[in-house]
Amino acid sequence: MAEQIVKQSHDFATCGEPIFCTRYGNGHINDTYLVVDSTARQYILQRINDNVFRNPQAVMENIAAVTNHLRTKISDIRQVLSLVPTKSGKPWLVDADGKYWRMYPFISDSLCLDRAETSQDFKESGIAFGNFQCLLSDFAAGTLKETIPDFHNTPVRYNYFKEVLAKDAFGRAKDVAWEIDFVLEREEYAKTLMALLDAGDIPLRVTHNDTKLNNVLFDRETRTALCVIDLDTVMPGLAVNDFGDSIRFGASTALEDEVDLEKVNLSLPLFQAYAEGFLSRCGNSLTQAELLHLCDGVKMMTLECGLRFLTDYVNGDVYFRTHREGHNLDRCRTQFKLVADMEKHWNEMQKIITHLSSRA
Repeated sequence: MAEQIVKQSHDFATCGEPIFCTRYGNGHINDTYLVVDSTARQYILQRINDNVFRNPQAVMENIAAVTNHLRTKISDIRQVLSLVPTKSGKPWLVDADGKYWRMYPFISDSLCLDRAETSQDFKESGIAFGNFQCLLSDFAAGTLKETIPDFHNTPVRYNYFKEVLAKDAFGRAKDVAWEIDFVLEREEYAKTLMALLDAGDIPLRVTHNDTKLNNVLFDRETRTALCVIDLDTVMPGLAVNDFGDSIRFGASTALEDEVDLEKVNLSLPLFQAYAEGFLSRCGNSLTQAELLHLCDGVKMMTLECGLRFLTDYVNGDVYFRTHREGHNLDRCRTQFKLVADMEKHWNEMQKIITHLSSRA
């Protein structure tokens, strides 16, 4: 297999001849390899999972457009992903089986974190995603492909949930009455952001759509954020949702599947740290309406994520990978506990954003 991958990498315009490869990282979607060439330069080679990304051509067109734009503004090659072209000059490769491949130069002396070890780590990730948003604020988001239709269209997620609930194919609805009530009580609220977009009150932006801490590379020595990675889900969206998804995952006091809900809360210090980093880089490029609704992005992404876990549980656990009975239900409950805690601390969250926005 390694020989086959090395052979595949020969189609890319590396500095030397590829001589070695090995599987790299712990990603669960794409096949990822570290390639070394005869000049000792390193590269990341990936085969796109077309079972997850049904339109890999659109995924790669988006990535090429966005990275090209970023490179016009960033001179340090460690601070932006760059596609290594094929020997024929194309930004990606389609093999004989119709599979899509891409290659990036390896970003040296970097590290990736699954969880913030300090509040400064989380602030640095906010700086990275805020910078990403700012540098792309003049990019025409509508020119990108919507590679996952209605990905963060929360009302559409609600409609699908109600279809699944009506079928109740596995007879699980009776066991989640409280969770169902929690969701339905917030159905009108769930329309908030899409209504603002439809009315033209908040703009369509280039968004990352998976703004977890582990999608930021840090400098190994200085521990400062270097580069935003994993651009497969880059497409048109709402900046407030990118902000919100970072908080949903990174400012929780517990893991996403924690079974003891007493351990699950929103950390306001972590919320403030991330918001400070994020707004220090893009506060001036966001509209007043976006600043006003950043907290709605936090609540919406958490509510939507919990809704997706609940939908999958009722539907027989067909989408998210589970490792134990009731795993999706545990995940759902942590998200709903976070939503409730956000509602409890809503005024404090808004005050933090208002204060930081005035400094941006």
